[in-house]
Amino acid sequence: MLSIGMKIQEYRVKHGFSQEMLADKLGVSRQSVSKWEVGLTLPEIDKIMAMSVLFSVSTDELLSMNGNVPPKPNNNQFHFGIYLIVKDFNKSKCFYEKLLSSSASIVSPNGFAQFYFGNNRCLSIMNESNLQGHDYSGTGDHKFVINLWIDNLRAEYERVKSLNIGKHTEIIRLHLNYHFFNLYDPDNNVIEITGGNKME
Repeated sequence: MLSIGMKIQEYRVKHGFSQEMLADKLGVSRQSVSKWEVGLTLPEIDKIMAMSVLFSVSTDELLSMNGNVPPKPNNNQFHFGIYLIVKDFNKSKCFYEKLLSSSASIVSPNGFAQFYFGNNRCLSIMNESNLQGHDYSGTGDHKFVINLWIDNLRAEYERVKSLNIGKHTEIIRLHLNYHFFNLYDPDNNVIEITGGNKME
């Protein structure tokens, strides 16, 4: 059963809106949208009506707890997520928002943020000082390598370079059809950005 907040999130992601974009369209704060989605508060009726127009659904559909229930997931099908444990949450959140050209979809006050990439895929960042009961100390800065693939690698390299958000390598040719460059986030985690043979 989908809650109202879950439906708002589902329709927002389906229409390609970040929380910030939806907030701007509705004249509310991004924090308000975040609170609706996690069920801390409910939107006022005028906001429900505005969202029904934005999402092209009826207000009944947004308010109903029973409609559009997704099928039970196949237990053999993974939801793909990457969790990065970061030292400076705000610095890392800013870095990934710039790199991904998108505001975090969910941000919680205890240092947790998620970026969604369509169905069943997300990148989460967490502040390691707020993860009580977990040991993520590891033995070095490189706790994860994230691989991102893009068609036009040269254009992406120039874009990342212009962002000036972290150190990076030059484009490396591993073999004829595999080129990549590495970008390093504030915790020195490696983002390997890969492309095929389309370099222009």
